[in-house]
Amino acid sequence: MSPSFSWEAFHKIPVVGILRNVSPQRMQKLFAVYAEAGLTTIEVTMNSAGATEAISSLVKEFGDKLNIGAGTVCTLEDLDKALQAGAQFIVTPILKAEVITACVQSQVPVFAGAFTPSEIYSAWELGASMVKVFPAGFLGPTYIKEVLAPLNHIKLLPTGGVSQENFGDFLKAGAAGLGMGSHLLPKSLIEKEQWDQLSSHLSGFVEKYRHFEQQNK
Repeated sequence: MSPSFSWEAFHKIPVVGILRNVSPQRMQKLFAVYAEAGLTTIEVTMNSAGATEAISSLVKEFGDKLNIGAGTVCTLEDLDKALQAGAQFIVTPILKAEVITACVQSQVPVFAGAFTPSEIYSAWELGASMVKVFPAGFLGPTYIKEVLAPLNHIKLLPTGGVSQENFGDFLKAGAAGLGMGSHLLPKSLIEKEQWDQLSSHLSGFVEKYRHFEQQNK
């Protein structure tokens, strides 16, 4: 049985790293570097080549150190494949009621994609653990703040356009977590297998996050 999702680990640094189209042979080293830097939660998108095999292998090796999820889950078929592979949480780019409901029934955390206030409210009402506001970069932190004014009980995870420069603005706006892709995991460093540079990059982000946390207690 796969290790289950750890909310304790997530809350230590509530950032979901997003991996899309990273070759399976680079995943093992990447996950080791990611965990060593102090990050805790990462997803492999289901539209990446060999996603299910990669998730299965990575959960076996790193599932007790990292929360490892499946992203870009759009159908019940995707969901079934992800859960069979051992994914510890599910991320969707869209509001898909049947996927959210199935995750709730399986007691698997689901970060459901939504954009408008109505979609966000619907995803939360269906039982989403957090609502992934995507694409968040389009309207920025102000949008998060304005949505949360009437819907302050909903946990939002802005994704898309979140960077090392603006992540603090999203958190100050009320975001409960962040989804970060290439700004956190630069493709150039991964493709060139520059693991030392990636380690420094990730450690630098963790340091920035800790500094932000201390300044905003």
